[in-house]
Amino acid sequence: MSEHVEALPRCHPDTVKIYRIYSIGGSALFLLLTAAYLYLAGRQDWPLFPGWAALAGMLPAALWLVLIAPRLWHETFGFRVSAEQLEISSGIFFMRDTIIPMTRVQHVELESGPLLRRYGLAELKVVTAAKSHVIRALSSEEAERLKAVIGKLAQVVDEDV
Repeated sequence: MSEHVEALPRCHPDTVKIYRIYSIGGSALFLLLTAAYLYLAGRQDWPLFPGWAALAGMLPAALWLVLIAPRLWHETFGFRVSAEQLEISSGIFFMRDTIIPMTRVQHVELESGPLLRRYGLAELKVVTAAKSHVIRALSSEEAERLKAVIGKLAQVVDEDV
């Protein structure tokens, strides 16, 4: 991990739990689909090899996605807000360091699904003409504060509907 990312503020520590829950859900769905294929293959005389191969590949992938990757995602994500720009740094294998000039920000949104709300978290989405940039899993209070700060620095009108 680079010293630059370590110096940037990070998301809430519960981000790791949320990534793990998402990964468990995705792995369970894959397992269910694979089990359905194996069941149908047994009844319809289809080849069983694809189902067993999928299971063999899923186990290491699930271990990576549930146990290792969430911690790495949290440790390699950072952001910084200044009067001139928003900097977002992320990536496990391929590092991405994005600088968004405040003059390019069109609007700022807060999103909070059921899982984020359960942990008192929210996502901050900074929208430019080219792309949306997301700061995931901030505490709801920190997300509200950053929304106001970025909105003021970018001179964005608050359009809560």
